[in-house]
Amino acid sequence: MRLRIDVALDYRFAEPADVLLAVEVAQLPDQRLISDLLTVGGAGPLRPIVGEDGIGRRTWLCAEGTLQARYEAEVELERPALDLSTLPIADLRDLPAEVVPYLWPSRYCEADRFESFVERRFGELAGGAKILAMADWIRGEIDYVSGSSDTSTTAADAFVARQGVCRDYAHLMATFARAAGVPARLVSAYAHELEPPDFHALVEVWLGDAWQLVDATGLAPLEGAVRICVGRDATDIAFMTIFGSAELVEQSVAVEQLD
Repeated sequence: MRLRIDVALDYRFAEPADVLLAVEVAQLPDQRLISDLLTVGGAGPLRPIVGEDGIGRRTWLCAEGTLQARYEAEVELERPALDLSTLPIADLRDLPAEVVPYLWPSRYCEADRFESFVERRFGELAGGAKILAMADWIRGEIDYVSGSSDTSTTAADAFVARQGVCRDYAHLMATFARAAGVPARLVSAYAHELEPPDFHALVEVWLGDAWQLVDATGLAPLEGAVRICVGRDATDIAFMTIFGSAELVEQSVAVEQLD
């Protein structure tokens, strides 16, 4: 599947502020970047840095006045369908060193608070079937309500409120997995057929000996997900981190299938 991605970000800054952008498509074996271009107006020199776990690229800039960022990309996806239920949960002692930190609680994923619930609700299941059951539970129990959460909402908050947006679904999915001893990290992505089009948050879990995508929202097919970056939780995968304040003028994301 070949996709075209178009992103436009317009923000207004009353005072100069440092900004970290994460909008560029990551180059990975199952998503081949054919071409891309990031252009930024109203900002100082751009300084790219490598993303978390060496995946993707973030860009530092200093914004003042009006910031206009545009990103265009074409990417070829080759991601065959995979039945997660057939994959085993790896023994903790066999985990690669770089995967181990994704077992631990983080700011938005309080996995230690969910160990009893996860054991009671999913303890009889094994392997990838347990992960799929978690995603089904979240999809069935949490209502997708735009504007129902903010940047302070944690997995525990969404669990109690029984509502949220994609980042809340992803936080809960990662929290449940970690509580069951399965490494999980959040993923920022572009998603084909997502309505309305926007940046999307989903999860990768470590099953067998590799990271596998899981989307508890079920709002878009996994074969059309284009990863941008990964991290412990929403802190690490934000498409724009502003060290200061800014006013949103306009923002758009479009993902179009070319073949």
